[in-house]
Amino acid sequence: MRKAGPPVLDWLFHYERQWARADATAGLTAAAVVIPNALAYASIAGLPVQAGLYTAFVPMVIYAVLGTSRPLSVSTTTTLAILAAAALGHAVPDGNPAALLAATATLAAMVGCMLVLAAVLRLGFLANFISAPVLTGFKAGIAIVIIADQVPKLLGIHFPKGSFLHNARAIGEGIPHASLTTVALSAVCVGALLAMRRFLPRVPAPLVVIACAVAGVGLFGLSAHGVQTVGHVPTGLPSLTLPDLSLAGQLWPMALGIALMSFTETVAAGRAFVQGGEPTPAANRELLATGLGNLGGAFLGAMPAGGGTTQTAVNRQAGARTQVAALVTAAVALGCMLLLAPVIGLIPHAALAAVVIVYSSGLFDTAEFRAIHSVRRTEFVWALAALAGVVLLGTLHGILVAIVVSLAALAYQVSDPPVHVLVRKRGTNVFRPKAEAHPEDESFPGMLLLRPEGRIFFANAEHISHKMRPLIDEAKPAIVVLDFGGVFDIEYTALRMLIQAEQRLRQAGVSLWLVGLNPGVLAMVQRSPLGETLGRERMFFNLEQAVAHEQARAVDEKVG
Repeated sequence: MRKAGPPVLDWLFHYERQWARADATAGLTAAAVVIPNALAYASIAGLPVQAGLYTAFVPMVIYAVLGTSRPLSVSTTTTLAILAAAALGHAVPDGNPAALLAATATLAAMVGCMLVLAAVLRLGFLANFISAPVLTGFKAGIAIVIIADQVPKLLGIHFPKGSFLHNARAIGEGIPHASLTTVALSAVCVGALLAMRRFLPRVPAPLVVIACAVAGVGLFGLSAHGVQTVGHVPTGLPSLTLPDLSLAGQLWPMALGIALMSFTETVAAGRAFVQGGEPTPAANRELLATGLGNLGGAFLGAMPAGGGTTQTAVNRQAGARTQVAALVTAAVALGCMLLLAPVIGLIPHAALAAVVIVYSSGLFDTAEFRAIHSVRRTEFVWALAALAGVVLLGTLHGILVAIVVSLAALAYQVSDPPVHVLVRKRGTNVFRPKAEAHPEDESFPGMLLLRPEGRIFFANAEHISHKMRPLIDEAKPAIVVLDFGGVFDIEYTALRMLIQAEQRLRQAGVSLWLVGLNPGVLAMVQRSPLGETLGRERMFFNLEQAVAHEQARAVDEKVG
């Protein structure tokens, strides 16, 4: 078997020429969102704004080469910036610039080391604990949070950020104080974006809108009328910054939290935007790629990084086909460091907010919610719980809610497996659950055929027993046949209960037979007292053999 190489080889050697335009447009469009946001996130963390540019460059390039998600855009996020701010404020309370840069390097390096270690230990399976309906709810919740976060920029209002409900109330109270010029610019930007998406789908709408907004700021002096822009962005390449290991003892708890947040956001965002024909992001490879991205960025002044849902949404919706789009975004970040800082500084926050809102609204997939509701209402509730968790508790706690909801759903499923009464389709050897839609199916006098499904263990054995007892009491059979064809494992506690059930049935004059045991379950039964009690005479390969055996015995008894 050929050893798997770097993910970059999977798409680079199969790159199609027609993808180049889409990747370039998506990368440029994403850059228009990533770079200003990265500057803002650096300010949130109390760092010089150029640290945001460094974060949009180094981790972005490393992830593009090593990561497995094609549209994922890696820099920093609101949550990571907030967590980093708390960690740096604790480590450098006086805000000394030199100490702050060293602490940032230490924090990012520790996050990177933790993620790489998790990849070595193959802990990526933890990402599999989010089910598809829960992921749908998570994405919808993220859409609501993103839109609520951007609305103040559309209105030109400011207030201290808090919970979703606090922000929603503050937006309502701030509407009378909105900047009319900002609102007008926002309306034009949103309308232009929607119109171009509808009627000119091939035109890079966000680039056009942002370019026009920058031109408007320069030509009409919109800044003087209340329209806020990104502001001054210093130029220059990052310099080498070494971590300060003496800070490790103070920073490791927050570094662990940031590493967990970086991984969960990265995997959630990567999996949320997979399209048909693309590989699903490999969790362990994502750990490695994100970890090395943080390590590389640590020595060049970058903040802790991870996959961003907002920027990935923009990247995907703008047409990203491969990681080339991320490399284009990184190239723009490099250009901004060297040449374009004055232009970036003229971008209105309202224009950026319009792009983010229009492109993030697609995360709320009402059709998917309807599909889940039509198929299984329980899982629809799980999706709503994940949505509510993100909206009401925030992204970090929302992800934890999503994981907990998925685990609770799994626990509910495995703790209450179905038990079917089986009958045979007349004229065939097909056994299926008894249903009113098939009254002609055959049952067999004196025999009750039951089929439990799934793994039988301590958490569900009692439930299975409670389901079987009324079925046995109602049928009053001479033989109870348990078809274990749908049981892949049986745990010791469940086996003990099965032994006790056989004893109770035998005392009541009822014989217990087992059918369709897989090799592992069969070996376990044979090593137990139940195997000695049943012997080969009461264990069969399949239901057809068991039924034929009983029918032949009944004929012999009549003849005798």
